[in-house]
Amino acid sequence: MLILSRRIDERIMIGDQIEIAVVDIRGDQVKIGIAAPTHIKVYRKEVYQAIQQENIQAVKARPSALLELDTVVDRLGKDRKPPNPNPQKDEAPGS
Repeated sequence: MLILSRRIDERIMIGDQIEIAVVDIRGDQVKIGIAAPTHIKVYRKEVYQAIQQENIQAVKARPSALLELDTVVDRLGKDRKPPNPNPQKDEAPGS
């Protein structure tokens, strides 16, 4: 692990695309800003770990659950009415 000291408004670059800035320091709390391309996901570690756990649970799901989900999605799609491409506008009185 690389450990760096930075002051407010100082920045750190990770590669050519990720920039980390120290935005504020109050007591024992440091606020940082992260600029990264939209295709790079940035999460707090606890959120990232929760996502990973959800993914593991999804992989362990019953295969039949996916078939049931497909059935529900198909049913919802058939019950939907297509939008009316030419809705009539209410005419103003006296026109």
